[in-house]
Amino acid sequence: MGEAIRRWGPPVAVHLILGVVAVVPLWLSMMFAANFPLARWGLTTREPTENDGMLPWIVVLVALWAVFLALWLPLGSLARRAVPDVSRRRYWAVGAALLVTPMVFLTTLFALVEG
Repeated sequence: MGEAIRRWGPPVAVHLILGVVAVVPLWLSMMFAANFPLARWGLTTREPTENDGMLPWIVVLVALWAVFLALWLPLGSLARRAVPDVSRRRYWAVGAALLVTPMVFLTTLFALVEG
């Protein structure tokens, strides 16, 4: 048990720390989806002060996701060396789940506080 925790510690820490960084692109992606495609389908209402259109959003989101993925993929690959006996598919699935954990936690907390 202690050996497994010692081996999985660095990858878990890397993905959770990058998950905190990922809150920014994830949150902005969620705001984009709520203001444009979901609002067009009638599932949400558009922000009344949003009048710039989709292009600025797309430019910012593409840049943010490019920077984030440029961090996550190499750092995740380096951390994967600590657990070589795990398949790539399982490692990246666990990494992606850990990556969204801070966003899910903060969204849940926000929903509970706002009521």
